[in-house]
Amino acid sequence: MSAMKEIQLKDAKATLSAVVDDVTHGKPYVITRHGRREAVLVSYEEWQRLSHVPSFGRLLMAAPLEKSDLPERNRRPLRTVDF
Repeated sequence: MSAMKEIQLKDAKATLSAVVDDVTHGKPYVITRHGRREAVLVSYEEWQRLSHVPSFGRLLMAAPLEKSDLPERNRRPLRTVDF
């Protein structure tokens, strides 16, 4: 993704068609209102990609690990702790 352009809300409204054209060509925008960043405009394709992030568990299950990649489990008994 390329660097995001900033545009004021009033300017985004006035040039919405051109802004949407830029966004669909991979140029996301940060929409500002009164100098504060309020929203981000990205293409629908980019939004879909970002909204379908797999869970950490699924990422681990998909990792190409071999049994030898993981450290051996410590099977010693737990230590006792006095409180």
